[in-house]
Amino acid sequence: EVQLQASGGGLVQAGGSLRLSCSTSKFIFDNYAIGWFRQAPGKEREGVACINSRDGSIYYGDSVQGRFTISSDRTKNTVYLQMNSLKPEDTAVYHCAADRLVGFEMERYYNSPAYVHDEWGQGTLVTVSS
Repeated sequence: EVQLQASGGGLVQAGGSLRLSCSTSKFIFDNYAIGWFRQAPGKEREGVACINSRDGSIYYGDSVQGRFTISSDRTKNTVYLQMNSLKPEDTAVYHCAADRLVGFEMERYYNSPAYVHDEWGQGTLVTVSS
């Protein structure tokens, strides 16, 4: 059963914006940190952003800091990734991921390309043209 459903990807010109959505169950939303990682062809997996909706802590990857904003809506069990000032190098498949809050070290794990998330979805493609 798919626990995380990502949507909102598409084609946009450089400098444009997109908003990704990650819908999940109430149980996942309440007990997991939820975020995004991306995978581009020929590149290492990269942690993009993560949010702990229980205490409000947030992580951003260095390459998206100041351009992307992660947020959550408890009424919809959904996490959003607002992506502004998009660049061609942001082109990738974006996957929504979830990790149990107990023992979760957000910055350490999202900075590790080899980290295996507890749950993740199929992803949504973001293409930024120059």
